[in-house]
Amino acid sequence: MSREIRTEPLTREAFAPYGDVIEAAGAPDRIINEGLCGRHHDLARLDFGEGGRAGISVFDAEPRALPYRLDLLERHPDGSQAFLPLSLAAFLVIVAPDEEGRPGTPRAFVTTPGQGINLLRNTWHGVLTPLAAPGLFAVVDRIGPGANLQEHRLEVPWQITG
Repeated sequence: MSREIRTEPLTREAFAPYGDVIEAAGAPDRIINEGLCGRHHDLARLDFGEGGRAGISVFDAEPRALPYRLDLLERHPDGSQAFLPLSLAAFLVIVAPDEEGRPGTPRAFVTTPGQGINLLRNTWHGVLTPLAAPGLFAVVDRIGPGANLQEHRLEVPWQITG
């Protein structure tokens, strides 16, 4: 038995309760480098908590397909986590509100090529889910002491459909 959720396009407004959409949309905030570069400035609310620092890692994830079976959510209580795709392929982003220390009803978003995300501290989310190869991502997150990972296995999984 499983429950079903349909994906929706990733927009800043829809994703705002969970984090930030990182993209070069609209006119740049500043023109730099002698007029040859547009800077889309300060796109994510990065947060590395007490005793933490920003780290950049590269994740190499295997592509998945829709429908996708969601049975595990996780969160990072000590810092935010940003995912920046290193290719122009869409990926699946699954998030859920917190309901008394457990994930509530998830939402599933599909990015457009060139969009990245930043998950706010303590946001329940699915694992990294590229929809095409290569699944390479630059990940900016907290490096520091403490257990910055909580996992929650769902008793009844969700089926994510397109």
